[in-house]
Amino acid sequence: MRVLLIGYGSIGQRHKRILESLDAKVDVVTKQKLRDKTTFKSLKSVKNLKKYDYFIIASETTKHFQQLKYLDSKVKNKKIFCEKPLFETDKKLDIKNNKVYVGYVLRFHPLLQKLKKLLQFETVISSNIICGQYLPTWREGRDYRESYSASKKDGGGVLLDLSHEIDYAQWLFGEVKELKSYQVKISDLEIDSDDLTMFIGKTKNNIMLNISVDYISKLTHREMFVETLQHTYKLDFIKNRLVKIGKDGSKKIYKIRLQRDTMFIKQHKSILKDKNIATTFQQAKNVMKTIKIIQDSK
Repeated sequence: MRVLLIGYGSIGQRHKRILESLDAKVDVVTKQKLRDKTTFKSLKSVKNLKKYDYFIIASETTKHFQQLKYLDSKVKNKKIFCEKPLFETDKKLDIKNNKVYVGYVLRFHPLLQKLKKLLQFETVISSNIICGQYLPTWREGRDYRESYSASKKDGGGVLLDLSHEIDYAQWLFGEVKELKSYQVKISDLEIDSDDLTMFIGKTKNNIMLNISVDYISKLTHREMFVETLQHTYKLDFIKNRLVKIGKDGSKKIYKIRLQRDTMFIKQHKSILKDKNIATTFQQAKNVMKTIKIIQDSK
């Protein structure tokens, strides 16, 4: 399998390592000089795109639109993986010639998949999702003020960074149809992007949804609570622990050990084997619609 990787930041390097472990030959679009690796300075400088089986877009969010549009005009019947978020805001783009998937990797968390199966047999009432981490601690050894997260024009901000929560909420509960929100810069962080976004809404399945994401919390957390007629569920993505509590007080706990690259490996394998778990282009566009509503309400 031949792969063209577009972008060679930390996430691009991770994709390269993982795909090479799956016996792929990876060429890279980057201005960096890499030893023992075929590189191209720009996507348009790649003369023979058709020789590649799989394309990985791991560039800055603001470049995704043009790169996807260009690839879809130049190749057919290929698989294209685009890192999340799809765009910095909702944009009109129709993919006609290829299959596009977007990197919402939390869908491949084993306990989220376990929860999805459990909820198939229950009536869900509501869900409360919270996620926060202090931005200066996100990327060790790098000044947070120089990261794309700090810059609104570069597609940064907590709403876009942590749009995983919107994706998996809509995957579990249906597309959000009604919502009220706040998207603000409220802390003393030296950034011009949003550092806190909160919204409450209702999905097409009449499930109440409350989501809060932030760059502010000094106590890193990523949790989801789900209320059904029969049970309360709590999924802790940091501790890799799912708790199920019944009306009678009965409790069942599911715990796993999760290796660093496990979800990424499963994501690529799922796409390459057409297993229909990874976020499709249309599903990612639905995430962008929800994001656009929040951005516009600001």
